[in-house]
Amino acid sequence: MSSPPGGFEVPLWRALTVFRLASLAYVCALAVRDADRYAHPFLVGALVLVMMAWTAATAIGYARPAWRRWPLLLADLGVVMALVLATPWVVGRAALAAGVPTLGVAWMAGPVLAWAVSGGRRRGTVAALLVAGADLATRERIGQSSFTGVILLLLAGVVVGHVARLAVTAEERLQRAVELEAATRERERLARGIHDSVLQVLALVQRRGAHLPGEAGELARLAGEQEAALRALIAGAAPVGDAVPAGDAGRGGTDVADAGAVDLRTLLGRYASPAVSLSAPATPVPLPRRKAGELAAATGAALDNVGRHAGGRAWVLIEDEGETVTVSIRDEGPGIPDGRLAEAAAQGRLGVTQSIRGRVADLGGTVRIVSTPEAGTEIELTVPRADR
Repeated sequence: MSSPPGGFEVPLWRALTVFRLASLAYVCALAVRDADRYAHPFLVGALVLVMMAWTAATAIGYARPAWRRWPLLLADLGVVMALVLATPWVVGRAALAAGVPTLGVAWMAGPVLAWAVSGGRRRGTVAALLVAGADLATRERIGQSSFTGVILLLLAGVVVGHVARLAVTAEERLQRAVELEAATRERERLARGIHDSVLQVLALVQRRGAHLPGEAGELARLAGEQEAALRALIAGAAPVGDAVPAGDAGRGGTDVADAGAVDLRTLLGRYASPAVSLSAPATPVPLPRRKAGELAAATGAALDNVGRHAGGRAWVLIEDEGETVTVSIRDEGPGIPDGRLAEAAAQGRLGVTQSIRGRVADLGGTVRIVSTPEAGTEIELTVPRADR
């Protein structure tokens, strides 16, 4: 699931609101403590009320992404700088010289953090320099403590801005990863469908007409070329995996909607024939509709491999193990030579990879292939009953 635009920045804006509320509470505590030392205590009270109102306004404004623009950012910076510059007049220079804190204290860092979250390190640094300049302008003597406040503001702007940019970058990368994953899964789904239909027909035409004279032989040759090109295209869009020799293809299942449940025995029953023996439990084997359809399609692909490369009979066994369902397909053919699956994958033949392994992997299941030369092959498909 993709995150909404600016989703990773939301916690930073909420943290900014919490900081402004906490710093405002600190300002109020200082105002109460030093009320008798101010030159104009009632004006100080009025300015504290203005700070309260502006804190509420910025909390509402920054909570809305559409309002996090220059008008609010500039107004925020202007209001804070104006309150800082009013400090010498309402507090009194005598009180400031006696050690009374300035009116803004930590609250004046609010716009610095807002600029940093909205625009990164550079914007946060600019806001920090402007607020720090206004704070220094209120002091008659500039000492080490004054520069300490400036450094803290600069550090806040740079660090918070850097973290904000990291959040934006992480969100963009996550969005790209989600889109890439969705595109890859769709390509794999389409590749399975192509393998189960188009490649099957092209391979059949190529085999049946390879030795025919005239135009029929030419059509068979063209069909073989198109099959090879299409396999190469699918192989480029699909993960590397095992495959089976040329001409294999699934019997195809439909990617139906995942609604309700169906009895797996019914879907696999269509494969029963004099050459295919089906063994199933006496009771229904219910699975979600899409999961049952994909498992049946993977079973059909495995049986196609048996018919094309093993010949003879095949046995299909359905096992309901509660949390999982296993379908085993066994034959008595010549088996799969060592390295043949890897060789077929390199040639772009993706029967096992797409029609069998791909389908079962998408269902959260596993595929186990046991093959002994001249003793047959057994393919075991295991999928969880519940969606994961």
